[in-house]
Amino acid sequence: MGTKEHKDGAPDKVKLGIISISTTRTIDSDISGHWMARSAKKEGHEVAFHQVVPDEKEAIVGALLDAVESHAPQVVLLTGGTGISEKDVTIEALRPLFDKELTAFSHLFAQLSFEEIDSAAILSRATAGVIGKVIVFCMPGSLNACKLACKALIFPELGHLVRHAFEP
Repeated sequence: MGTKEHKDGAPDKVKLGIISISTTRTIDSDISGHWMARSAKKEGHEVAFHQVVPDEKEAIVGALLDAVESHAPQVVLLTGGTGISEKDVTIEALRPLFDKELTAFSHLFAQLSFEEIDSAAILSRATAGVIGKVIVFCMPGSLNACKLACKALIFPELGHLVRHAFEP
């Protein structure tokens, strides 16, 4: 079966959640998280939760696992904590939980970022993977990075990804 057939049989509506990683943002000031929530709803998806957690491994893992158990999302979008500073620990917190890593997301995001911000794209460690049957995307916290990742890569493939994750 080709990509077209897979996409034709993919769900139009996906249940997703948003977790923003930050020690400075609050739910009210989470511009990137609010943009993703609005955009996902415009695309016809259900946003089951949106929360902000601090840049701490235990807090990130706990928030993700609690949200998955409480809300049963098919996809979780995480924004923030993907840089190279000491406080950026989203990748270190979540990569060990991945059953499968979606390595192409990192490469494609880096390529698209390079086209927009030139060599500064090297600072991003955006990644994605599957934990159980939940697809998890980790992207930078900036609004422009979230827009780029969601518009160009994530939203166009959500149904297709979910279809594959839930196939036997």
